[in-house]
Order: sequence, then structure tokens, then C-alpha cells
Amino acid sequence: MPNSDPHQQAIFIGASSGGVYAMLDLVAALPAGFPAPIFFVQHIGAHRSQLASLLSSRGPNRAVEAKEGDEPAPGTICVAPSDHHMLLEGGVVRLTRGPKEHHARPAIDPLFRSAALAYGPRAVGVVLTGMLDDGSAGLRAIKDCGGIAVVQDPAEAHEPSMPQSAMAAVQVDHVVPLRGMGRLLFDLAQPRTGDLPATEAPATLRRENAVALGERAVENLKAIGKPSMFSCPDCGGVLFELDDKRPVRYRCHTGHAFSVRSLAATQEQVTDVALWTGLRALQEKESILRRLAQVQKAEGVGDAESSLREADELAVASAALRKLTLKAPSPGSFDAS
Repeated sequence: MPNSDPHQQAIFIGASSGGVYAMLDLVAALPAGFPAPIFFVQHIGAHRSQLASLLSSRGPNRAVEAKEGDEPAPGTICVAPSDHHMLLEGGVVRLTRGPKEHHARPAIDPLFRSAALAYGPRAVGVVLTGMLDDGSAGLRAIKDCGGIAVVQDPAEAHEPSMPQSAMAAVQVDHVVPLRGMGRLLFDLAQPRTGDLPATEAPATLRRENAVALGERAVENLKAIGKPSMFSCPDCGGVLFELDDKRPVRYRCHTGHAFSVRSLAATQEQVTDVALWTGLRALQEKESILRRLAQVQKAEGVGDAESSLREADELAVASAALRKLTLKAPSPGSFDAS
């Protein structure tokens, strides 16, 4: 259900790497009595965060860690808490430990998607510095529902990938450096009098939001995508490639979501763990076989030479696997920059 005030704008901001410093600079530039609520997602994972208090101390507008049921208020910055997606639904904040998106919780896309549905043309989406491309699909949703898209100038971003990816996926309205963003957001936050153009949310957006919330997930997922050859690195389920190709994205019926870039980065993390686990298992088996050979020789029972040959073969395999593991690319190599 949309927000009840027909003129109230709302600002939705997402950031990842370098985002804390960018946001500290931004809130310092916002004037007191900011005329719209601000919602901010920073990739913080499950770590405890003092981000709200940091933002409050830096600028004239109050920042709070969002709580379930909070009502949006002008001049208040709501910060997504650790390990929770922050959504807008029914005119209030909703917090959920729903499926990760881009292997992150909180993630930017869930907030932006809910902003598009809740605020329509009164939503202003802002993508700041960060790696990969969380926020691109969500910014598309805001634009598709008549809202405004703002991106930090990639040339000055600590990590330009998120702004660049957003610009590749969305026809953005404003690309600005941080020093000019405070004034821009103040202007965009002014209540828009008169009738705003009625923009119906795309059915695909509503269906994807339902998948993320676990509502008739299989039925809705089949309507907006097709099964791919890939499995979800978070739960092992089949990933569906969504019909929307900007950016190329995947979802499983559990609700986990990835762009092709974040899928590659997450799969690299999973592969890295698997390689080191496999190496440990080979080395452990080699050591056990050498110990077994000692026992066989001492007791005169069993074929000690056979055990040693197998151990030597495992040593060769371990050396090859270690070489492969050390050469494996890091997740950062899949960055969009």
C-alpha cells in the first residue's frame, strides 16, 4: 500500500565498499529539517554496527537504526540494521531476515524494490560507491514505477562499479559528485504538489517481490524466468534466469538472488572453500595411510607397501590441487569495473 501522504517524497540510498565515508560526507551536507525521510542500506552483513550514531553525530538530521513498524518521518535517516533487509510496506518499515540477495543481507535491491512499490513516482533512488552491482535492478524498479534515479559520479567513487553498473542498467536522471548531491537531494525531496503521473507497477516486479517474500514462490518464479544450468551457491537449488536482462539476474525458488557478476563472485568464494576443504581431506588421508603402513609393518598384517604407494599418489594429487588453489582468482576479479 502506498504511503498515505500524496505529496511526500522519500529518498532511498544504497552503498557498499567506501559507502560509510561517502554517507558521512553526504549527511554533513544535508540541511537541517530535511523535508523527506531517508532510508539507507550499507552492506554490513551480520556485524554489529554503530552506523546510525555515526551519521547522527556528523549531520544535523537524526539517524536511527530502523525498527519493525517504524513510520517514515521527514528529516529522519533510517539505517538498515545488521543481518536484516529493510523494506517499506503498508506505509511502515518492515525488517526481515529473508533470503540474501547478491550474497548480502541487508541488500540494496530489496529496499529499492519495495520503495518502487510503496512510493511509485515519489521514490528517489540513489546508488553510491560499491563493488559489483547491487542496487542496479532496484534502481530500474524505481524508474519503472515513475521514480527518480540518482548515481554518484563513478569518477570520484571509492569503488566505481556500483555506479557504473547502475548507469549501464538504468537511464539515470542525475549523475553527481558527493559535493553536489546534498543540494540535489534537498531539491528532489520537496513535496511535489499537483497530481503525479499514475504509473502502474509492472507485474514482473510484483511477482519478483512475492518470490523474495516467499509468497507462491515457485509459481511466480516460473512466470518471470526460466531454469538455468546453474545452482544457487547459497542453498543448492536451481537458479532461474530472469526474463529481465538489464542486468542479467538469477533467482532460486527459496528467494536468493544474484546478478551474473555477484553469482560469479559468490561462486568463487564457494569454490575457494571447496578447494581448501578438498586439499585438507587429501592431506589427511595421505597422513593416515602413512601411519597405517607403519602399523602394518610393525604387526606384519596387511600390505604396507601398497599403503605407501597410495599415500605417494595422494601426495602428488595434493601438490597439484594446492597449485590450482593458489592460482584461483579472487572474487574481486569479477568486479564490474
